[in-house]
Amino acid sequence: MSIKSKSAVITGSTSGIGLGIATALAKAGVNVIINGFGESAAIEHERQNLEKTYQVKAFYHNADMTKPEQIQQMIALAQEKFDGVDILVNNAGIQHVQVIDEFPDKKWDDIIAINLSSSFHTIKASVPSMKKKGWGRIINIASVHGLVASPFKAGYVAAKHGLVGLTKVAALDLATHGITANAICPGYVDTPLVRKQLPDQAKEYGISEDEVIQKVILKDHFIKQFVKIDDIADLTLFLCSDAARMMTGETLCIDGGWTAH
Repeated sequence: MSIKSKSAVITGSTSGIGLGIATALAKAGVNVIINGFGESAAIEHERQNLEKTYQVKAFYHNADMTKPEQIQQMIALAQEKFDGVDILVNNAGIQHVQVIDEFPDKKWDDIIAINLSSSFHTIKASVPSMKKKGWGRIINIASVHGLVASPFKAGYVAAKHGLVGLTKVAALDLATHGITANAICPGYVDTPLVRKQLPDQAKEYGISEDEVIQKVILKDHFIKQFVKIDDIADLTLFLCSDAARMMTGETLCIDGGWTAH
C-alpha cells in the first residue's frame, strides 16, 4: 500500500534524525508538518525545500514540547490542513549528562517533559482522527537507552524507558482500530544532540572528546560505526508500509549489536 498523500507530524524535525525522517516521508509523497527550534530562515528553507523537491505540502509549527496546549495546537493544524494525522513520529528530545546526585532538577523535568510526556500528548491528540480513518502509524524514536542504561544519563534513560512502555500501551489500546505503535531504538547517531554531549562526557570521564567517541560512544557498537540517519528513516518508512501491518508494540533496535550482548 502506498502512503502517498497521507499526512505526517514529525516532532523535533528541523534538523538531524527528525529532518531525515521528514525528508524520507516527503519523498514517498507524504504531506508533512515539521516542528522544532532553530533559526527561522533556516527552517523556512527546509520547509520550502520539502515542498519544491518532493511536490508535497509542508508546514512548520513551533510548538514547545514542554507545553501540552501548544502540542494540541500543532495537531489542530494537521486537522485543518490535512484532515488529521495519519503518521505520527515522536522524535523530539534533549539530553543532559551528569552524575545522578548532581543532576539538576530543572534538567530532569525538561527531559521528562520533552522526551516522554510530549509523546503522550501528541498521541492523545492525534488518535481521534486516526480512529475515524481506521488507519494510523505511531512511531516513537526511543533509544537503546530505552532498554539499557549508561552512566550520567538519569533523565534520558528514565524517559526512554518510559517511551518504550508508552509505545506498548498505545499498541494494545489501539490495535482494533487499524493503528500500530512501534518504537525505534537507535544506538549512537552522529547528530548535533550527540555532538553536544561530548564536552560533558569528556569532563565526567576525564578524557578527550575523541576518546569519548571511541571509548564511550562506540564502545558497545560491535559494528564500530555511528548509526546513519538514513537507517532510521528507512525503518520508519517500512513501519508505515502495509508490510508492517501486523507489527505493533515492538522495540526495533538499530544499534550495531549493542543490545545483543
